[in-house]
Amino acid sequence: MSRKAATVALTALAPISWGSTYFVTTEFLPPDRPLFTGLMRALPAGLLLLALTRKLPQGAWWWKSAVLGALNIGAFFPLLFLAAYRLPGGVAAVVASVGPLFVVGLAALLLGDKPTVKALLTAIAAAFGVSLVVLKAGAALDAVGVVAGLLSALSMSAGTVLTKRWGRPEGVGALALTGWQLTAGGLIILPLAFAVEGAPPALTAANLGGYAYLALGNTAISYFLWFRGIERLSASSVTLLGPLSPITATVIGWAALGQALGPVQVLGMLIAFGATLAGQLSPRPRSRAESFNSTEKNAQEVSMDLEVSGVRR
Repeated sequence: MSRKAATVALTALAPISWGSTYFVTTEFLPPDRPLFTGLMRALPAGLLLLALTRKLPQGAWWWKSAVLGALNIGAFFPLLFLAAYRLPGGVAAVVASVGPLFVVGLAALLLGDKPTVKALLTAIAAAFGVSLVVLKAGAALDAVGVVAGLLSALSMSAGTVLTKRWGRPEGVGALALTGWQLTAGGLIILPLAFAVEGAPPALTAANLGGYAYLALGNTAISYFLWFRGIERLSASSVTLLGPLSPITATVIGWAALGQALGPVQVLGMLIAFGATLAGQLSPRPRSRAESFNSTEKNAQEVSMDLEVSGVRR
């Protein structure tokens, strides 16, 4: 397996993991606590990564981490949950699936990546495939829900592109950068959760197990793989892995919850998956500067590995 294919496969684990969120939330977590759930996903994971890496932002990275944490976590989670509560699940997923189109536009503005016909077509095909998978006839639209869904997709898309633009400071690994963003995002959600939902609910053993999974596997590890992928792949390639999330959610719903899976949904899954694969093919040639940056990043990764090994010792 080539290095790029390995990177794509590891990055894809993030949206696949996120596809399990609905199942875990409905089966293991207390109902009607979306903001508390977002808080429990982000803040414990961020603090854990800070404790492991023992690195804090320096200089401009204080405000950069706050901006990225707000876009990728702090604003994204509440907007996503608002859309999920105001819209049927299928409609919310379709609205969120326009993210790759936002990334194409933002990458042109902020990264100088000229939009290609292939990028636009694969993004449209991915959104169309997702709509076939999750959209049901007669699904109701709610203006507030649609706007929240679009803003959540825009927030995550902007966070993806800015993460690509800013990279990470010298000598800092992707694990530490992930911890900064999750902590910042969690601190943004913290007062909102208490203001809107009140005190935390009483938690059962099943609730604690569900939150532990969301914080560790679904958030700490998944966001680390996601940000690592943004660093090594193009922004459009990474965001086109997003449709794996609703595909995974549909498969889990069929296998674990007995939800119907018809031929139209299977066709939609094939279209969305095909668009995802197409988005990973034929990357643009890299310039000499990019090749040099890649070599420099490899050296940083070795440094990070040594740093983490030191932490574990």
